[in-house]
Amino acid sequence: MAGGLVALLDDIAALVKLAAASVDDVGAAAARASAKATGVVVDDTAVTPRYVQGLHPERELPIIKRIAMGSLRNKLLIILPVIMVLSQFVPWLLTPILMVGGAYLAYEGAEKVWEAVTGHHEDEVPASLDEAQEDTVVSGAIRTDFILSAEIMVIALNEVADEAFVSRFVILVVVALLITGLVYGVVALIVKMDDLGLRLSERDSSASQAIGRALVKGMPALLSILSTVGIAAMLWVGGHILLVGVDELGWHALYDVVHHLEEAVRGVAGLGGVLAWLVNTVASALLGLFVGAVVVAIMHLLPRRGGAAAH
Repeated sequence: MAGGLVALLDDIAALVKLAAASVDDVGAAAARASAKATGVVVDDTAVTPRYVQGLHPERELPIIKRIAMGSLRNKLLIILPVIMVLSQFVPWLLTPILMVGGAYLAYEGAEKVWEAVTGHHEDEVPASLDEAQEDTVVSGAIRTDFILSAEIMVIALNEVADEAFVSRFVILVVVALLITGLVYGVVALIVKMDDLGLRLSERDSSASQAIGRALVKGMPALLSILSTVGIAAMLWVGGHILLVGVDELGWHALYDVVHHLEEAVRGVAGLGGVLAWLVNTVASALLGLFVGAVVVAIMHLLPRRGGAAAH
């Protein structure tokens, strides 16, 4: 009996070790997949604060919560099932889909550049929203998030494509939860930073007051930096997706040029790796800007021509 009990305990211990190893593997794979999507995550984090900028402070967190829940539904209930089915039965379709999303990101980034150059900007969100207006703002944010979430999930899927179906599914669920929590946690901190600054500035401590004033004064600069980072991330990520995508689809010339430029600087002592990354990043951003500019031109010129033809 004792021997049977010992054997049973050994088996249980082996199963526990196996389960722990599996959890570690899933965690490592999820971390690796999430890291690959960093550019889009930065973009997502930079884009979202504009939807609550200028609103009454008490409505900021509830709206962010609604957007976050919508983002999670996008990832888990729509994007995840679709890409899992595609990856299982028509994996070749993922690259074209990813490239469409990359072109959209490039378009978004180029349009922001166009707005900065021309001085035309979208209307700001009013400080006070009724329920219908708030629903409209949230819906718009969730639609934008859907594109970025799809990019994140497909990029993550590509990183773990060799895993078994169940492993891929579990890893992507972890990625969805991790990325959503990270993005909207950071967004919540960003949009409440000025409120925290105001509270600190009202304290008796001179140090707290100084920190509070710095936070309040620093918010506009932080939001401006985030906006610039978001634009750069859209162009970089979108361009890189297109660059890799055309190579995977069989047109190697463009990727080969960038690769040769990377190799040309990789040998620089101490800086080779950084320089190679910069070459790839700049090339991707330029490609994203070019493709995005073409799409912006088409989107802006076609309506005008249609209007002129009507007259």
